[in-house]
Amino acid sequence: MHVLIVGAGGFVGRHLAGRLAADGVRVSAAGRDRRRLDRLLPGLSFLACDLATDGMAEWLPRLAGVDAVVNCAGLIRDAGGRYAAVHDKGARALFDACLAAGVRRVIQISALGANEDAVTRYHRSKRAADDHLAGLDPTGERMDWAVVRPSLIVGRGGQSTALFASLAALPLPFRLGSGRWLLQPIHVDDLVEAIVRLLGRPGRIATRIDAVGPAPMTTDAITLGFRRWLGLGSARFLPVPVRLIAATAWLGQRIGLGAVTPESLAMLRAGNVGDVEPFIAICGFRPATLDRALARTPATSTDLAGARLAPLRPVLRGLLALVWLAGGIVPLTLTSWAHSLALLAGAGITGAAAPVALGGAALIDIAIGLALLLRIRLRAAAVISILVMAGYSLILAICFPALWADPFGPLVKNLGVLGLTLAVHALETDRG
Repeated sequence: MHVLIVGAGGFVGRHLAGRLAADGVRVSAAGRDRRRLDRLLPGLSFLACDLATDGMAEWLPRLAGVDAVVNCAGLIRDAGGRYAAVHDKGARALFDACLAAGVRRVIQISALGANEDAVTRYHRSKRAADDHLAGLDPTGERMDWAVVRPSLIVGRGGQSTALFASLAALPLPFRLGSGRWLLQPIHVDDLVEAIVRLLGRPGRIATRIDAVGPAPMTTDAITLGFRRWLGLGSARFLPVPVRLIAATAWLGQRIGLGAVTPESLAMLRAGNVGDVEPFIAICGFRPATLDRALARTPATSTDLAGARLAPLRPVLRGLLALVWLAGGIVPLTLTSWAHSLALLAGAGITGAAAPVALGGAALIDIAIGLALLLRIRLRAAAVISILVMAGYSLILAICFPALWADPFGPLVKNLGVLGLTLAVHALETDRG
């Protein structure tokens, strides 16, 4: 069997590709970034695609010789109306091409809640594509299909796991809203097992399946489950008002940060549960409870450290950005020009070159600070900041060696800033 996975670089796509390849299935990974897919899924064949722009003309030649397609593509944020472009329009073009190319089976990874009562743009866009797929061949005579609608998906590398593990690792775990919002988490391994069984299932499928765990859980119970997995004891919850969560989600939506967006918050508040029995009947197994699923891969000290560091990522980046912004703004607005020019004269920079050097250095500092704050090529900005700071420190050490003995330690403190910069650079390795 030759399986094409669209969105293979995502959380579910990566796990599915790895499982199928381990089972000896021929897998083609489709996505926008070849270098990223080569890094994440070495050894698999790659197809360049972009659901936001590709139509049938682009998809037809890619589908030659493909027996089954699994569409795992999904977005967290609706930046520039991309839900409609990727979830709906792009998926419909893919499904049309599958039918025309003679692909025998298509599996669409949708979302629990993408039904007739869908209210969020995320769910409506998924539902539109689901309906289109089902309408192409309702009985599956020419191309059979399955729409798999998972609830909260947990597992290493997932946004939901990162969120709840971070909440659980806090000294006082945050309580989301009332703490009684209901979800029905399914582990990614169980979701992948279901997809694998659907791919190999004999006969026609033509069905929609809610992929849920064995029972609903409150958000408090999920957080405590992750706390147990991390090896932490019981703790009291710290309530977080819904308005504060909403404000954080709104800000995260604008700056592209965090797993909680206004849409995902609306989904949490509305609840995300379903009946597990049809899933069991179709897929032939019962998904594991959260505790048992997490126990398959016991947490390590690295998991605990990652959970504790995750909430600090934006804090560390913000602090480093503040250092550089202050380094550029203060000399231009608060420090007297006479004092600044006197310092430059001590370094041998005088005359017309002095104001240029002062203004240029300040603008470089501000540019680095803004790049860090706005998440513009973060790792490159961190490397540039190290080089610039090293240059400043070298000049000061040579021209003003007395600063090493200064009680405020202006040069020694650069070592602390260097450590902060290295931490920011390390924590942003998955962002390019």
